Amino acid sequence: MAMPQNSTRENGFCFTQPLSFSCPSPHPGEAGRPFAAMSGSDGCSTPLSNGLGSSGAPSPSDSCAQPLCTPTPAEEEEGIKYVSAEGEELACGWGDFTPGCLQLCNTSKGVLFFLCVASFLQGMTVNGFINTVITSIERRFDLRSYQSGLIASSYDIAACVCLTFVSYFGGNGHKPRWLGWGVLVMGLGSLLFALPHFTTGRYEARSTAQVGVCGGNQSLPCSQAASSLSGYRFVFMLGQFLHGMGATPLYTLGVTYLDENVKTNYSPVYIAVFYTAAILGPAAGYLVGGMFLNIYTEIGREIDIAPENTLWVGAWWIGFLGAGAASLLISIPILGYPQRLPGSQRYIVMRVSEAHQLKDGSHKKASDPDFGKTVKDLPGSVLLLLKNPTFIFLCLAGATEATLIAGMSTFGPKFLESQFSLSASEAATFFGYLVVPAGGGGTFLGGFLVNKFKLRCSGIIKLCLLCTVSSLLAICIFFIHCPNMPMAGVTQMYDGSALPGGHLNLTAACNAHCGCSQRTYSPVCGTDDIMYYSPCHAGCRRVSENLRSGKKVYHECSCVDKALLPGSGKAEAGKCTSSCAKKPLLLCFIFVVILFTFLSSIPALTATLRCVSDRQRSFALGIQWIVVRTLGGIPGPIAFGSMIDKSCLLWQDQCGEQGSCYVYQNSAMSRYTLVAGLVYKVLGTTFFIVACLLYKPPPPESAPGSSDASENGTSDLQEHKPSLPAEEDI
Repeated sequence: MAMPQNSTRENGFCFTQPLSFSCPSPHPGEAGRPFAAMSGSDGCSTPLSNGLGSSGAPSPSDSCAQPLCTPTPAEEEEGIKYVSAEGEELACGWGDFTPGCLQLCNTSKGVLFFLCVASFLQGMTVNGFINTVITSIERRFDLRSYQSGLIASSYDIAACVCLTFVSYFGGNGHKPRWLGWGVLVMGLGSLLFALPHFTTGRYEARSTAQVGVCGGNQSLPCSQAASSLSGYRFVFMLGQFLHGMGATPLYTLGVTYLDENVKTNYSPVYIAVFYTAAILGPAAGYLVGGMFLNIYTEIGREIDIAPENTLWVGAWWIGFLGAGAASLLISIPILGYPQRLPGSQRYIVMRVSEAHQLKDGSHKKASDPDFGKTVKDLPGSVLLLLKNPTFIFLCLAGATEATLIAGMSTFGPKFLESQFSLSASEAATFFGYLVVPAGGGGTFLGGFLVNKFKLRCSGIIKLCLLCTVSSLLAICIFFIHCPNMPMAGVTQMYDGSALPGGHLNLTAACNAHCGCSQRTYSPVCGTDDIMYYSPCHAGCRRVSENLRSGKKVYHECSCVDKALLPGSGKAEAGKCTSSCAKKPLLLCFIFVVILFTFLSSIPALTATLRCVSDRQRSFALGIQWIVVRTLGGIPGPIAFGSMIDKSCLLWQDQCGEQGSCYVYQNSAMSRYTLVAGLVYKVLGTTFFIVACLLYKPPPPESAPGSSDASENGTSDLQEHKPSLPAEEDI
């Protein structure tokens, strides 16, 4: 069946089924007669438009008495042309290769599946594998903490550099091609990140069972510890830069492509599923990356040190190889999708504009079909967004939330490790178990609530405000904390007395003859429930292995209180187990904070899409991501890290230079975390309040096809649509 399409191809559309609207008829006996697209009708000279054309033709809601039909010669001269609903540009494939079997995936569900896989891989690689293996990379390539910090920041730097270009030109171009090439570049970045493993020599670890015991705690001189391997940090930085470049289209063009090809009410659900996959990715990265770190980096080579040993380097590179190969494969189907999905134009007709109305009316400029196609329109596009106060304050609110999320992601495992006396791997796994249900569930629930209650822009901002206030109240749980486990020479003297003036003193009469080095930190737990810096600092002389637990057991420990438990004087590798009674309460409220923080993410994103003009959505998301990363994602971990470092009791000594922190004071850590959380949550609450107060919705009669739009986002146009199979296209 032939349907009309505007020759500019900006406002043209085609339907796979007839479009009908039940409307009252002015003629007696024809009440409720639907107008529809019919071939062979006569007397019709008004094509259906989406309200953006310049012909002055009324929209379906206000001219429903006239039927749609074939064009008259006059219309042909005005530039109206008719194309088949099965146009080639709507077929899924690569060039002329568009087999019929691929068209089964040419739906919104098919796009959602492939984009979810891509976002899962991105989250697993960048936010999962990187955070998991960074310690192993530091050890393998002799990197300092600030150098590994530069590696992590290269991702955000690349994103900030590319966001304006990608969101502006990609938003007006072929979005699936931008997305596909982006995922492909991301895959190349993962493969490049794993490359140093294959271009360096074998990793040689000094393996002896006696390292760390009294009299055998010798370490390499500082002059021999340095090597030329630190130069590989530039390869890692380039790999992360490619990760950032490739992921840039994913969270700007990917979101708008989903939003454009589904009903407005279902858009939050689709975006929520998309972001849920991105949140589940890091959790999988923590779990899978942790498994790979239990495999020695030189696969197939036998070695007699265990993963608990500080000299151990796991197979950090396997995950990047797998993720890189998977990204290359998933980019192929994404590149085959058309610029718009079949039937998507029906949703443009039904869409109700909720863009913020500027006093000078300059927001109408964005409705021009030719606006935003050239570089000369870039300053004007930026100016329109800067003049939109709702958009600006939503960006600022997003930056505060991003700061907290970045801080929690980076230092959440460290907080659990310190408060509950866990190992690094146990804390990472524990945190993963919190993030999956709270972060993933909150993200999906946020999109579901917007769809369930059919919230419009102002209602969505109020939902974000409610979530932020709820998490603000829950974050007050950081007033409480778990006490530090006693550690000889750090939190107390070896005889149990308080440290004079709070100064550290790791040497005592019981270990003075051992010649212990502070460069080897390997905590052990004595049978007196006191932790020691290392087996040497506990005065232990022999070592054996517990066949049941697989942990090393140290004997003849002169510093362990033998009077408390006669015949003991033993210590076991690892930290002492914490018996903090406040642990369940802390975990419960941390869960609530994560839940409500992520619960507002999709509503805030939806509000951003709604408060700007349709043609500016991709560019608006790009600008928002720049603000969020510049003010939140990049400085967030630095701000949280600086505050948490103030609570450090014991620093690493790297040949006279201060390294990372070994032991934190739990009370100070909770206090600083509380201060940071309250500051950013109060700012976020303020920004959402201002955004809600300044939002000015368009008058109901100005929305195309929705003269009687109701408060919940429905309209007469949406209520009377018997021939639109909406549920079948979701």
